[in-house]
Amino acid sequence: MGRRTQGRWREAVRFHSLGSVTADGPRANRPPLGRLEPLGLRAVWPHEALDFTPWLLDNADVLGKTLGMDLEITSSEHPIGGFALDLIGRNLGTGESVIIENQLEGTDHAHLGQLLTYAAGADAANIVWLARNFREEHRAALDWLNSRTDAETRFFGVEIGAVRIGDSDPAPLFQLVAEPNDWRKTAKTSTQARAGGGEKPMLYAAFWDRYLAALRDANLSWSRATKGPQDGWVRTSAGLSGAGYTVSFGRRGLKSELFFDHPDPAVNTRRFGHLLALRPKLEAAYGGPLHFEPLDTRKGCRITDLTPGDILDQSAWPTYIAWFIDTQRRLRAAVTAAGGIPAATTSP
Repeated sequence: MGRRTQGRWREAVRFHSLGSVTADGPRANRPPLGRLEPLGLRAVWPHEALDFTPWLLDNADVLGKTLGMDLEITSSEHPIGGFALDLIGRNLGTGESVIIENQLEGTDHAHLGQLLTYAAGADAANIVWLARNFREEHRAALDWLNSRTDAETRFFGVEIGAVRIGDSDPAPLFQLVAEPNDWRKTAKTSTQARAGGGEKPMLYAAFWDRYLAALRDANLSWSRATKGPQDGWVRTSAGLSGAGYTVSFGRRGLKSELFFDHPDPAVNTRRFGHLLALRPKLEAAYGGPLHFEPLDTRKGCRITDLTPGDILDQSAWPTYIAWFIDTQRRLRAAVTAAGGIPAATTSP
């Protein structure tokens, strides 16, 4: 070591020592750093169904960020035959269904079986299993399912954790441990494709941003979404699975509707028929005529109102937003006045 190098080394050591013991030295100016402390899940969410599931229902964005989705969770305890699925929702970016099964313990065979039963019963595109930790066999099972099923069916495994720093509030910590092959690349490519798909996707995103902001300004909790999609429609909750209130741009103009899309067509027919029989009462409460479309050859059916409009006419956007909110208010109130949507989710 040369004399100059020795001098620099001694000066660095002296400087470091002074900083460590002198109150007004360099180290005293550094911000204090806490230590991340892991917490037991039951200390944060004592009961899975009563604490964790409701928390996740209200904080879908936390899980959505982990999954790489714009996630909206629409309902909990969704019936599948004689069982109850923890949570069901939708990826707002694609419109695809998402089901979620929670476990505040380690994974087990029983929950794997339930997950597959729910996936089949809900005809889900995205199947999410949350657990405190994953056994290697169960993580491998999800990988196997992703490799064997079609590209429109995806299985995710997410480990749940909770942490805090010092006396701070607990914070959730989700870690993705199983996902479809190339999921991140596919999701990114899809987003880029939509962003570069021309003028309309960008106009839709800007319009729905304003629409969602208008809902918040009016204190309407119809949607938990905070970012407008680059698609021509936005779906909001009807309070039960297999049904949703949708506003959209279509070939016939603007549409405001109640849409039934339960995986069991008999459920859609039953719900639609129930409200069709009450059409005079429904239209009287709505304050005008409604279109009843059974869509017999398709998967769902709808009750809708229409008005002319085009996303390209940006000067009319405030009018469109006002029409969407007004018609949705009246449609929801009319359905409530008619007795609501039948809650049964199995065919008679």
